Amino acid sequence: MSSNVHKIKSVNSNSISKILKDKKKRIRLFFLVAGLMLLTAGFYFSADSSKITVNNTSSTGVSANEVVSFSQEPINVDKALLGSTPAKQKTKSPPLRIVVPDLKMDISVKEAKVVKGYWEVFPDSAGFGLGSAYPDEIGNQVIFAHARKGLFLPLKEAKVGDSVYIFTKDQYYYYRIREIKEVLPQQTEVIAPTSDQTLTLYTCSGYADSKRLIIISKRV
Repeated sequence: MSSNVHKIKSVNSNSISKILKDKKKRIRLFFLVAGLMLLTAGFYFSADSSKITVNNTSSTGVSANEVVSFSQEPINVDKALLGSTPAKQKTKSPPLRIVVPDLKMDISVKEAKVVKGYWEVFPDSAGFGLGSAYPDEIGNQVIFAHARKGLFLPLKEAKVGDSVYIFTKDQYYYYRIREIKEVLPQQTEVIAPTSDQTLTLYTCSGYADSKRLIIISKRV
């Protein structure tokens, strides 16, 4: 047995020596080793990236099934809009449902409070950003959700001209999509107040959710 092992080692040693002496084989060996190293590094960084995502979620102290804020997104709230929010809540009807027939979207909407300067975001529904305009008033009505199946994932297929319906407890409001664009998370001007009845739908987009998909609709 030991003799056979010695022979195998001897053969392997001779093979490696021949490869090292041959310039072309040396180059091929170099690229093979380099390729294996890159492949290994790719697996390592892929695993590490997954860990970072999980750690970011757990570091908030909130489980995946609870409400979390957009503190890493972000969706900043214009503080000037918040002063009249309690009074508005008593007299205005918030959106309860959003329907986009062309995308077969029918999603419940909940009021999203401000948490440390950011709106809440829900795992099971869309959020209506308190402080933004209500369906029946002039201004920018902001509704957002994760880009997940059952939430705002279908919005990636939205087209200019598509119809959007917002339902409150009393009635519905009809909008038509006028503009679709991607922005960086820092470009919060897309949710600034407007001088007409605007509906802005906001969700994640791009590689690793690095961008935001913005769907701007106008009241019809």
